[in-house]
Amino acid sequence: MPVLVWSAPLSAEVTADPTASAHETDTTEAPVRRAPGWRPTYPAAIIQVNPDAVATPPPEAFPVDELPMPDRWRIIEALGTHARWYDPYNQNTLKGDRPLPGLEDWFFAFNGVSDSVLELRSFPVPVGGPTTENPNSLDTFGRSDSLVASQTILLGASLFKGSTAFKPPELEFHIALGLNANYAVISERGLLSIASSRGPRRYDQFLALQEAFIDYHLRNVSDRYDFDSLRIGIQPFSSDFRGFLFQDNQLGIRLFGNRDNNKFQYNLAGFVLVEKDTNSGLNDVGQALRKDAFLVGNLYRQDLPVPGITSQITLIYNANREGREVHYNSNGFPARPALIGNLRPRDYDIVYLGYNLDGHLGRINLTGSIYGALGEDRNSIFTDKAADVRAWFAALEPSIDLDWIRVRLSGLYASGDHNPYDHKETGFDAISENPLIAGADTSYWIRQSVPFVGGGRGVSINGRNGVLNALRSSKEEGQSNFNNPGTVLLGAGADLDLTPNLRVSGNLNHIWFADTAVIQALRQEGSIPNEVGWDYSVAAIWRPLMTQNIVFRLSAAALDPGAGFKDLFTDRARSGRFYSVLLNTVLAF
Repeated sequence: MPVLVWSAPLSAEVTADPTASAHETDTTEAPVRRAPGWRPTYPAAIIQVNPDAVATPPPEAFPVDELPMPDRWRIIEALGTHARWYDPYNQNTLKGDRPLPGLEDWFFAFNGVSDSVLELRSFPVPVGGPTTENPNSLDTFGRSDSLVASQTILLGASLFKGSTAFKPPELEFHIALGLNANYAVISERGLLSIASSRGPRRYDQFLALQEAFIDYHLRNVSDRYDFDSLRIGIQPFSSDFRGFLFQDNQLGIRLFGNRDNNKFQYNLAGFVLVEKDTNSGLNDVGQALRKDAFLVGNLYRQDLPVPGITSQITLIYNANREGREVHYNSNGFPARPALIGNLRPRDYDIVYLGYNLDGHLGRINLTGSIYGALGEDRNSIFTDKAADVRAWFAALEPSIDLDWIRVRLSGLYASGDHNPYDHKETGFDAISENPLIAGADTSYWIRQSVPFVGGGRGVSINGRNGVLNALRSSKEEGQSNFNNPGTVLLGAGADLDLTPNLRVSGNLNHIWFADTAVIQALRQEGSIPNEVGWDYSVAAIWRPLMTQNIVFRLSAAALDPGAGFKDLFTDRARSGRFYSVLLNTVLAF
């Protein structure tokens, strides 16, 4: 049978304490039955009296560095470090480290660079018999020594909005001016100017607009500030990691951004080339724009194909429509068309497809590029007819760090044209190269431009600050030329960080023509060997402040001619080896 259980109501003494915590109250067993009108009684409040207790410290007792700051920009000053306008390294309003007075998120950044160059060099110098400076050297070649002194000052300013320590600027206005003064001395007349009456010396100066663009931040696409931005105007751009195909400041419009926590980066851009001043290499906006433009799209992916390697694919379409004009440089020499072959202006359409990588595989640093050039040259300089362009390029530079020493190997191949009279051009050429490989401009062959004496006037085998043997009138003002002998380079080098502010580098490169058929046709010689020669160089870079604000560089390079170079430039015995000595000082603010 069922059992009835009755529980008596709890007394006030065992009733849950109303001052207990909620947790404690919940664990108290509630009564089953409560008398009508029953109310709990609460104990009196306890008032603590403790005259020995420590009082709360006043605000002035706390350290001042823990007081709230108006914004994060004043923290450095609060710690006792005050900005100086002439100090480019520490916090400075002129360097965009703090917002402008009265403006919360607008910044101003000023930069200035002084680049001083003194260069002694030698190369095969052609002689014009009637105008020679030295009557005793009436021959194909004159004395090879020359001197160049150049001073360039770059002044740039940016006004931008946004906290750029965490995300791209929302809006930026940027301008940069370049002023160059240069002086050159050479042994023969008719080289520095078309007017032989001007003698073998030249002084020139030029003021240029190097950069002028607006950068607009379109949107953020993630909470990690992946973004899309648009930049319009004269702006710097490099098509790849090492500047093999294009690196310059040109007029364009560029859409760029990133995705997936910056694992992907992209560029979609179109550029129209600005004319260059001949002697300074700076932009000359006083002349009409060139009829030479290109469209570019590239995509970067970090950690592909393996962690530590960044891969990039590039697609560029270059359209040149300068086939109905003649352009003379500021020294009076024809630059377009080049005085080579049939001397006729040309149009061409070229598509470059490339893959580039940069990063490291374990301890091995690695950078490399491969490009294919496909298209059509509307007027081959040998046949006066259209020709298909089919050329390619590859470069690879691995290196390894052994404590304070980096040892590297360099390899480069640019295809040459093996038959100039067919309807195919297979010599690789770039749009505007500025390569960083094999010692860069420390190398003689990359630093110097060697005239193609006897095969064309005002045409060089290679371009200054370029590695390709392209037979162009100029890297800056000339057209790409796919009727060329190509380039092969194998080299080794080392960088030695002797102290934190002193680096010594050395390079040894062996250079060949990939195919000499084109230069045989232009020189009307039946056989020219492929070997250009041995290029060796050494450089010392000293940074007294261990920053890039003051940099001194002294380098020396020499070219020991090979059989092919000697065949092209049989010269006096005293010019059997060519040299380049460079003293460069860079001051940056």
